[in-house]
Amino acid sequence: MTIRNPVEWGSETFRQGTHAVNTGGHAIYHQEDINSLVPKICRIDTADLRNVIRKGLEDFGVYRTDVIFLCLIYPVVGLVLARAAFGGDMLQLLFPLASGFALIGPFAAIGLYEMSRRREEGIEIGWADAFGVLRSPSFGAILALGLILMAVFVLWLLVAQGIYSMTMGPDTPDSIGAFLREVFTTGAGWALIILGCGVGFLFAVFALSISVVSFPLLLDRKVSVTTAMWTSMRAVAKNPGPMAVWGMIVTAGLVLGSIPLFVGLAIVMPVLGHATWHLYRKVVKA
Repeated sequence: MTIRNPVEWGSETFRQGTHAVNTGGHAIYHQEDINSLVPKICRIDTADLRNVIRKGLEDFGVYRTDVIFLCLIYPVVGLVLARAAFGGDMLQLLFPLASGFALIGPFAAIGLYEMSRRREEGIEIGWADAFGVLRSPSFGAILALGLILMAVFVLWLLVAQGIYSMTMGPDTPDSIGAFLREVFTTGAGWALIILGCGVGFLFAVFALSISVVSFPLLLDRKVSVTTAMWTSMRAVAKNPGPMAVWGMIVTAGLVLGSIPLFVGLAIVMPVLGHATWHLYRKVVKA
């Protein structure tokens, strides 16, 4: 057994990832094998949610240095988006951009699910092992589902811009202070808040429904994108109360993590990501 340098390791990982993408269509369009029957869904309660959060914190405690390093990308991306909003006449989209993390979070945390999966199997891992997902037989399906969530995110931004134009007019705000004053002290601003939150809630429910357990399922079993999304929707339908609470936990965590210049996402994202793997284990019968 030899120790490969980073270039060799990166080349091999890229090659395997490319192969997975090339074979991804099989996971989407072809018939699944006998081991990928539609999974059975279990009922859970709020006590189970406390349990999965506790396990998420445990995983984060074990791998906190590696995971924080891996998840620094989230606050960096958040800061880039915020800078684009401030510098590109898009102040009105700052909140939709921040809230959009909830839509793409399940895909962004895919490496964290892999780390929790490996820890569950007793495998000693480091941050680089999060990229083991590139070697997953279902990587093509994972990528396809991630693109679906990205499309939902882009659609949400377009709708948010439309709501702003409809309520506040076509002009962009001059400054963040002026924008906040208009939002909280005018009738048009309150209409923007109510309509934006209402429509945003529908986007969040849809994203949660198709992704709450679908990515961990694709990592764990060789199933199609359709089966993964259908299983996720069945999980939400069978556990509407706990899933609603879970959605609120995720939303509250991402909002809190975004407030201090998105820096808190380096902590919130890994905890939620690890917890999501354990939620999958609770909901989908082994």
